[in-house]
Amino acid sequence: MTLRPNGMIIYKTEAEVALMKQSALLVSKTLAEVAKVLKPGMNTLEIDKMCEQFVRDHHAIPSFKNYKNTYPFSICASVNDVVVHGFPNTTPLKEGDVVSIDLGVILNGWHGDHAYTFILGETNNEVLQLVKVTKESLYKGIEKAIVNNRIGDIAFAIQEHTEKKHGYGVVRELVGHGLGRSLHEDPQIPNYGKRGEGPKLKENLVIAIEPMINMGTKDVFTDEDGWTVRTKDGKPSVHFEHDVCVKRNQALILSDYTFIEAAEKANTNLNTSYY
Repeated sequence: MTLRPNGMIIYKTEAEVALMKQSALLVSKTLAEVAKVLKPGMNTLEIDKMCEQFVRDHHAIPSFKNYKNTYPFSICASVNDVVVHGFPNTTPLKEGDVVSIDLGVILNGWHGDHAYTFILGETNNEVLQLVKVTKESLYKGIEKAIVNNRIGDIAFAIQEHTEKKHGYGVVRELVGHGLGRSLHEDPQIPNYGKRGEGPKLKENLVIAIEPMINMGTKDVFTDEDGWTVRTKDGKPSVHFEHDVCVKRNQALILSDYTFIEAAEKANTNLNTSYY
């Protein structure tokens, strides 16, 4: 989930970062449970219920459920042309669908929040390339999340790899964000920008970096439900997100895709040929 935060930048202690890592890892492990079972014929409402149960079984609370008293689900399930904030529903998933699952939890008072995009079965090379490049751009942004860099350095790295190198649309209306005791804290982390601009990064700032990249135009619109964001041209969109702590020489990634990737590779219903 990516909404614009409000307030001041809050830096964490080492003990707080350790607690946030536990929250982030629970999100990773929950998304790995999705990767184990995801297949054509399932629907995203089933996934929502499964994720909520897994989170509560691990003594945590889904962050998104009843967010601002308006979001009714535990996950955002964004399929094909849905960029983010897709409502889980009973429509059966089908071969070739691009499915982004975004999940947040509160564990010991701290939020974890990240996302992963899956491909169901066979698809075309254009979609495979979009998923590959978007995932790569996330790590290129993370490389810049070090002390004395600026937010613009993260943003530029993502935009350079996706828009300038591959011609994809980088969504402007939605951004990454700070993370902590609140789901959305300052600063905002755009996926577009100029090197050397924006607030300077300081140690133990925890942020959610989340490229939202469209195959076609960068332009989006919001459905009548007030949440579901779609590409204007109806082409697919991909969303990856990690929880990251700013450090001096190398960013510390609090979440862990290895759980998800292992389950994804073991599930013959999922396409990992873009790896």
